[in-house]
Amino acid sequence: MTSDLASIRHFVSYSGVKLPLKLNTPLEDADLRHRITFYRAYYNAAEQMTKVEKVVYGEIESFHDYRYHADGSLSEATVVMVAEEESTLMRFSPDGSLLSSETSALES
Repeated sequence: MTSDLASIRHFVSYSGVKLPLKLNTPLEDADLRHRITFYRAYYNAAEQMTKVEKVVYGEIESFHDYRYHADGSLSEATVVMVAEEESTLMRFSPDGSLLSSETSALES
């Protein structure tokens, strides 16, 4: 996680396939205890999402870590699937095109 964490917000779902995920339907903290599944998003001071976790029955099922270019465009996305024990690192150019994608097993 980043040292410039500014806020944490929760959402019901996301839409689209582009990264970073576009989260929908904000949840209040009081609503979380009634949810089986939700997304927890971490934002920096620039309001960029730096991490998002999919929480199911109180456990993190998957998460994404995001890094950005100086111009604010997505630079790297790391997608971790906990149950599958794998991680995919994707690197992007400032224009948004995918430069590389590498999947590997999680280290124990």
